[in-house]
Amino acid sequence: MEILTLDQLPQGGFAGLEEKQVVTDQRVFGARKRPETANGIGNFVYLADASFLPHGETGMHPHQEIDVISVMAKGRVSHAGSLEHGKGLVAPEAQVQRAGGEGFAHNEVNPDKTPNQLIQLWVLPETKGEPAGYKAYTPETNVRTRIYGGSKKQKETFDSHTVIEMVQATKGYQTEHSGEVLAYLSTGRASINGETIQAGTLVRATELNFVAQQESQLILIFTESFNETEH
Repeated sequence: MEILTLDQLPQGGFAGLEEKQVVTDQRVFGARKRPETANGIGNFVYLADASFLPHGETGMHPHQEIDVISVMAKGRVSHAGSLEHGKGLVAPEAQVQRAGGEGFAHNEVNPDKTPNQLIQLWVLPETKGEPAGYKAYTPETNVRTRIYGGSKKQKETFDSHTVIEMVQATKGYQTEHSGEVLAYLSTGRASINGETIQAGTLVRATELNFVAQQESQLILIFTESFNETEH
């Protein structure tokens, strides 16, 4: 089991937010990759734990041929851009924007006087030239909610063999995963494979046993094989 914590990483940021980049995959960042950061898994290539300053914003900026997943850990953002302009995002909700070949532009804004916390993840699309698209999710408590990945035969999530699931857990909630997985604890405290883990920790493991020690938010990233003929 490999463990990487935010206090091992340099402070960064841009515009109206501070962030620590946790995953910057060598395949995408090359020589720009910080050696302290982790590599991804499957087509997952980037994770940043960001805190928007009071009324801070990213500023309008474009993306193309990347899937951008935003998980609200604390507080809220107001979403502006070419996809679902005006939609808000409140913890623990998540949004997924597929840029595809069409591309999209967005600006995420903290409407409040207090800082928030947003986890941003990037996944490379398996097929280039897809149309741009937007999906939003409100996870139930103590339920693993899939927010990304799956067969082309389903429409609940954008298709990919790289899967992202999240859970908003109360104390005592347990889940397991068999196979290589990246797990990011964005809030709370938990036990992973018998070791106490604090918020702001990335774990890479081949088997995962998770027990929430207090109210927590967990993000799981792994790959999955499936039969495209199945519904």
